[in-house]
Amino acid sequence: GAKFIHVIYHFARYVMIEDMKKLSVGTGIPFAEAVMWTPEDMDIAKARHRVAYNKLLQILQREDFVIEEYEKKAQ
Repeated sequence: GAKFIHVIYHFARYVMIEDMKKLSVGTGIPFAEAVMWTPEDMDIAKARHRVAYNKLLQILQREDFVIEEYEKKAQ
């Protein structure tokens, strides 16, 4: 349900941030500062978060649909 999607979203975000940290080592990019940066306009930040969250939800729903269709055809 919604709680599971929320947990998966935060896990995916964590994995992405850790991967970006590893890739930015030695490049001179101040990644830690960029990740911890707080936007001046929180409304825009919240809107971007909602868009990303909804996109992830759509992807997971589409994946679930494809898996269900595959299982139907396999029977």
